[in-house]
Amino acid sequence: MSNLNLYVLKNSHINTAQDRKLLETIYDQVDNNLNIDPSQFKRAVWTKFVIYFILTTLSYSLLYLVSSPIWFVLVYLLYGFAALLLAFNFSHDFSHNTVFKSKKLNHFCFICIYAFVGAHGEAWKERHIKSHHHAPNVEGHDSDLKISKLIRVIPKSKHYWFHKYQHIYAPLAYTTYSLFWIFIKDFNILYSKDDFRKNKGVRYHLSFWMQKFFYVGISLVLPMLFSGHAWYVVVFGFLGMHLSQSLFLLFTFFMTHHVENTLYPTTDANGKINTSWVMNQIKSSNDMNPFSEATNFILGGFNCHIAHHLFPHVHHIHYPKLNKILYEILNKHGIIPNQTTYFGGITSHLRLLKQMSVK
Repeated sequence: MSNLNLYVLKNSHINTAQDRKLLETIYDQVDNNLNIDPSQFKRAVWTKFVIYFILTTLSYSLLYLVSSPIWFVLVYLLYGFAALLLAFNFSHDFSHNTVFKSKKLNHFCFICIYAFVGAHGEAWKERHIKSHHHAPNVEGHDSDLKISKLIRVIPKSKHYWFHKYQHIYAPLAYTTYSLFWIFIKDFNILYSKDDFRKNKGVRYHLSFWMQKFFYVGISLVLPMLFSGHAWYVVVFGFLGMHLSQSLFLLFTFFMTHHVENTLYPTTDANGKINTSWVMNQIKSSNDMNPFSEATNFILGGFNCHIAHHLFPHVHHIHYPKLNKILYEILNKHGIIPNQTTYFGGITSHLRLLKQMSVK
């Protein structure tokens, strides 16, 4: 129990002896059976970084080399996906301090990579660690549930007339998300009352503006000045990049917690969550090809989300092996994890939206 996640000790969830024993078993079995070779881990991480860094820098360099406007726009799309995959595979692990021993170095690298996709790193990290990992899919606890009123996924949440069509318009709405996040959501968080950070001093503001200026500079201003293409071609490529990037980003994120069989725990009058911490993590998460090394390599562990929520202190490279141990334990206890393929998760998410379209 020495490395039991500290969130378990929080008093928000009900605490049953059966589920606590299950969690002890999971941690003990993984500790005893998951063999991690530090040198092999370093090689795997550096190999992955070199691949995604080269893909990102190469696609970005092509913005200044291609002369055809059509190819320029296509390269913009490629760069957007490459930068997003780089963030998928490294920023998440940096935020959980699983790459380096130094927390400061992890945080610095996290901010640098997040800056490539334009989002404010500090704001996302605080909400992800302090809120989402504590109680995923629990309204009032999970900040990730504070999404647009356009999308209804929480049972018994307020129903609007337009939700009747949400499974139809959702993919179109999703294409605007990264632009909304970068240019609206982050600014709202910066200038509004924040439950996660009371004091936003000079250092916090300086970091925010440096990240924003860096992103706008490399992704929009420099291509306008030096790509040799007209400003409207650059803007078209920039917007096209975000439309496609957002669709991939949101479908991937939503499939980790919002498909047909994922759980949405509720709270009583005293704010007590009606399930244990361990079952909250397992039943509110969804895995996509959880034993696939290839899927894990591409999605940076987002496909192994149950393992991530139970073991956020373990790097995603180890998740496929970890899942073999974890799934065996869950099966022995009669627990069936939520599991889809990637494209099966997309259709399951849309079916969930269809179900939630009814009041």
